[in-house]
Amino acid sequence: MTLYKHTPTPITRILEQLNQYPDFNNYLIFVLTKLKSEDEPTRSLSGLILKNNVKAHYQNFPNGVSDFIKSECLQNIGDSSPLIRATVGILITTIASKGELQNWPELLPKLCLLLDSEDYNTCEGAFGALQKICEDSAEILDSDMLDRPLNIMIPKFLQFFKHSSPKIRSHAIACVNQFIISRTQALMLHIDPFIENLFALATDEEPEVRKNVCRALVMLLEVRLDRLLPHMHNIIEYMLQRTQDQDENVALEACEFWLTLAEQPVCKEVLCGHLSQLTPVLVNGMKYSEIDIILLKGDIEEDEAIPDNEQDIRPRFHRSRTVAQQHEGDGIEEEEDEDDELDDDDTISDWNLRKCSAAALDVLANVFRDDLLLHILPLLKELLFHPEWVVKESGILVLGAIAEGCMQGMIPYLPELIPHLIQCLSDKKALVRSITCWTLSRYAHWVVSQPPDIYLKPLMTELLKRILDSNKRVQEAACSAFATLEEEACTELVPYLAFILDTLVFAFSKYQHKNLLILYDAIGTLADSVGHHLNKPEYIQMLMPPLIQKWNQLKDEDKDLFPLLECLSSVATPVYQRCVNLVQKTLAQAMSQPDQYEAPDKDFMIVALDLLSGLAEGLGGTIEQLVARSNILTLMYQCMQDKMPEVRQSSFALLGDLTKACFQHVKPCIADFMPILGTNLNPELISVCNNATWAIGEISIQMGPEMQPYIAMVLHQLVEIINRPNTPKTLLENTAITIGRLGYVCPQEVAPMLQQFIRPWCTSLRNIRDNEEKDSAFRGICTMISVNPGGVVQDFIFFCDAVASWVNPKDDLRDMFYKILHGFKNQVGEENWRRFADQFPMPLKERLATFYGV
Repeated sequence: MTLYKHTPTPITRILEQLNQYPDFNNYLIFVLTKLKSEDEPTRSLSGLILKNNVKAHYQNFPNGVSDFIKSECLQNIGDSSPLIRATVGILITTIASKGELQNWPELLPKLCLLLDSEDYNTCEGAFGALQKICEDSAEILDSDMLDRPLNIMIPKFLQFFKHSSPKIRSHAIACVNQFIISRTQALMLHIDPFIENLFALATDEEPEVRKNVCRALVMLLEVRLDRLLPHMHNIIEYMLQRTQDQDENVALEACEFWLTLAEQPVCKEVLCGHLSQLTPVLVNGMKYSEIDIILLKGDIEEDEAIPDNEQDIRPRFHRSRTVAQQHEGDGIEEEEDEDDELDDDDTISDWNLRKCSAAALDVLANVFRDDLLLHILPLLKELLFHPEWVVKESGILVLGAIAEGCMQGMIPYLPELIPHLIQCLSDKKALVRSITCWTLSRYAHWVVSQPPDIYLKPLMTELLKRILDSNKRVQEAACSAFATLEEEACTELVPYLAFILDTLVFAFSKYQHKNLLILYDAIGTLADSVGHHLNKPEYIQMLMPPLIQKWNQLKDEDKDLFPLLECLSSVATPVYQRCVNLVQKTLAQAMSQPDQYEAPDKDFMIVALDLLSGLAEGLGGTIEQLVARSNILTLMYQCMQDKMPEVRQSSFALLGDLTKACFQHVKPCIADFMPILGTNLNPELISVCNNATWAIGEISIQMGPEMQPYIAMVLHQLVEIINRPNTPKTLLENTAITIGRLGYVCPQEVAPMLQQFIRPWCTSLRNIRDNEEKDSAFRGICTMISVNPGGVVQDFIFFCDAVASWVNPKDDLRDMFYKILHGFKNQVGEENWRRFADQFPMPLKERLATFYGV
């Protein structure tokens, strides 16, 4: 059952039916352009439906229809309603972008002609359409395919820079702007008049015009710096004003100018005289605006309990060391969640004046280095100790932005500034705490170069507190900052490892989804930074369980697997080495003092084997390199024969997990392992028996027909176990699955015993839920039934019941069921089948009739 099936609304269904009629599109254009009695939104909607039809089916429109639509569009581009004009414009550009510019030769000449209309609406409508065509089809307009219409269009657009209507002036610049970055020849021929016209509009009263002027100058800076250089002084003065424009969109476009200028080799030369004016402007732009604070919920200090914007990830079934099956009605949700990745900060305004100003200051600091400090330091004093938090916050951002470029010049001030910033980490405003985390991370390199007790230790202590902040934005900033600190500090962190791990592990229980991903990164970076120092059992026992638990909660298609996998791999390498060493050491001790049998020693070995199991399950195929470089299989061979049942139990679980993860390394040992597994099929030791059984099943799937020589070692014991009274459910299920799997790979060897296990086999597997293990087991049973149909005859009703327990078998498995059921029915004949089916409970009867037609 798919949960997210799209059910068409009646209206879309009607539209789909109407689309069958060629005339339907004629009606749509009629409603849009002629049906003046209707309200504008309805007419516009008709045009938008037509636009979608053009997008989907334009090549199937009959010629008459497409010609009619084209001519209607051109006649109505000057409709008196702005909404209808815009809709017609969208329709024209949609047709044009379907590659129709070639087949609509009159379009561009006609639109250009309409620009000269006395009627404002016509001129504005034509310009709106042309602007969209220039945006969508810039490349084709500059190709020989259409005889280079731009040679006519660009001079035409330039005439309108002086038009009396601000909207038309804005359209005209926007059209030309589409051709700057590609250095279109038609524009390059008119570059000087273009620039002159831009200067003429520099102080236009219309914000949209000023915004387009700024955008043009920023792009010209990249492609025709030579033409701007003679006017550079005036352009810089102008951009300084525009960066402070009342209209934030204009200010943002203008602020891009400084970012682009910083990349030009002439930057230092042309800008040095203006730094004293520019610096305060950029610094001022770095304050949060009131609207930013509202949007960022800057007034909500504690939000850690508010779930991230998505369905929370539900817990999944967790398999402990005893391999168990999942049952129907475990209360485990199975719904797929469509992840709405809503990133609180980024949806609002990914790029705003604050971020742009900070980025510009950052790149300029890299150009001017310490020369910039002359202008910044006097401002910083005032900002950093300002009573208003918004101002103080912007000062901390400034300090972070200049860190890279002005590091040398800042060094004398850092002994005083770093302690001040560390204090700001506990400011009462969350937005101050979060920016302080970032700024401190930019100075981590310096902090680490000082005696650790003076700066590193207090910084680390406070940052770790912030990792557990009650505000999500602060958690995120602190975690990222801590990862940077880890990279810089490396082994300097070793003395504090216990303290660090305590915090990071505690954060697991505290964090919502988004920050968990950053936490994984901080843990992975820590492991990479301190290397083998992480290798103490107490550290590993703190770190691995929460990671493995998260791993077990994720579904295979979950995007979070990647960051978690990277984190696990970083932690895993030292963990893996250590676990192998622990096993080796314990075995060696046991060998050297066989008489003094001391159980506690072995506890380490059991924990190590279990951790290795967790790693194999967690890392999957990624564990292959680790196994290849170690003697784990030799060690396992010894553990599988240990006197202590718990050691054997854990080693069989590991064998099963390694078989799944990297069978190429296990395969050479199978001849040694199988006899040991056979002797451990002793149901008196439930867990040992269970894990051995499970491992045999996993091995058989990997071995395929090559399993044949080993069937005799295990089959009789398995059949005995499945028939024992009072065998625990978990063991019964695993035994049934393994028998099924053996029969799947070697049906000729197992099928003769079918009659001895078919009934308990069916009853033990009817309750487990659909999964890969159940799938392979049932394929085995079907294959064995086809080899030995007589073996199932007496217990056929149990087989029917087991088949009915499937909610959603794969298609080819469903076919197998179908063939067996119908084969049996044909064999016994209609009359006998009816008598047989009458014994079925009603739900079973209905299910088989619905799904298999018997």
